[in-house]
Amino acid sequence: MRPGEVDGEGPYAGAGGRLPGDPVPDPGLGPVPAPPVARERRRTPYGRALVRLLPVLLIVVAILYDLFTPRYFTAGPLYTAAPLVAAPVYSRRGTALTGLAVVAAVVGLQLSKGVIHYVDSLTELITIATVAGLAVFVNAFVRRTDERLASAREIAEAAQRAVLPEPAGRIGGFEIAARYEAAQAGAFIGGDLYAVQDSARGVRLIVGDVRGKGMGAVAAVAVVIGAFREAAEQEATLEAVAQRLERALAREGARRDGLDAFEGFTTAVLAELPHGEGVVRVVNRGHPPPLLLHPDGTVHPVQATESALPLGMGELGVWPDRAVPTGFPGGATLLLYTDGLSEARDAHGRFYDPHARLTGRVFRRPAHLLDTLADEVRRHSGGGMADDMALLAVHRH
Repeated sequence: MRPGEVDGEGPYAGAGGRLPGDPVPDPGLGPVPAPPVARERRRTPYGRALVRLLPVLLIVVAILYDLFTPRYFTAGPLYTAAPLVAAPVYSRRGTALTGLAVVAAVVGLQLSKGVIHYVDSLTELITIATVAGLAVFVNAFVRRTDERLASAREIAEAAQRAVLPEPAGRIGGFEIAARYEAAQAGAFIGGDLYAVQDSARGVRLIVGDVRGKGMGAVAAVAVVIGAFREAAEQEATLEAVAQRLERALAREGARRDGLDAFEGFTTAVLAELPHGEGVVRVVNRGHPPPLLLHPDGTVHPVQATESALPLGMGELGVWPDRAVPTGFPGGATLLLYTDGLSEARDAHGRFYDPHARLTGRVFRRPAHLLDTLADEVRRHSGGGMADDMALLAVHRH
């Protein structure tokens, strides 16, 4: 570990983990406030606790209001609000107990004031009791909805594991880490993809981005990954793997009818790491170039010698695929990513530049690299990413 580094993360770590764009501490101004994402994470538990406590606070305030105001002043709105607030956050039993507590409090206060036989007091009591009963039904509806959402969430997780499985941590002597970050909170899978396959000719990888969203994009992801795993095992060259994917997408497009029945093209970068050769071969099909992070902190993009169309657009022209060999020394890390990383914008419309942000920094583990990138992009975009992001990092020891 170099002087000033923390966890092997280059010059920025020497500043207490501070990254470019973070506030610089000033001894005369006291501690620097935490980044917005960190502050939001700290506030979330307090917000939930306040919401759960709110029905009790409403009842207490309503009782105090009734005790210290004249008879013709009423706290009915506060009493009715308490069970309605409890319905979406409490259990059915908790909601029912809240309603009973409200009715008991109103009855007790009206008896103590001797006004329970008045028409307006009786009307208020009936209204509050009715709202309390309705809150129980609302709670039951919310619980059923939550159960459906939980079931859908489990299905989405299973679909992600089936279509986009997490690669093993070590394959063919390389240390590998992958990460999928969905732009939509709670989403699990979209049109971005990655896959790693060991073969007799080396470890082969793909990272891609399918045009479009929704189930059509997920179907295209399944086709691309399935074809890639088969081709990576059987084809002698990386160029042949790319052509195999082209034919697979063409077959699937011909099988389906309608313009949007199948996502028409996929940008992708394919890489091959021959065993024991210290090189990486890359075929790029209209995708952001991979980055090679050297152990001295320098970063080089692995550029293609010729531009090529994305997969699935072969009918528009023929460009022969050529695998570009690049040195891959020991201690270096190869980073493949989708445009959700490079096109993340901040509040001023500035793109996140992974080349510039990673230059001069050293990451001992690929998982640390991906965790750092995910955190920085979330911070850069203010927590609201516009596109999904797939990351794949391979480290040669």
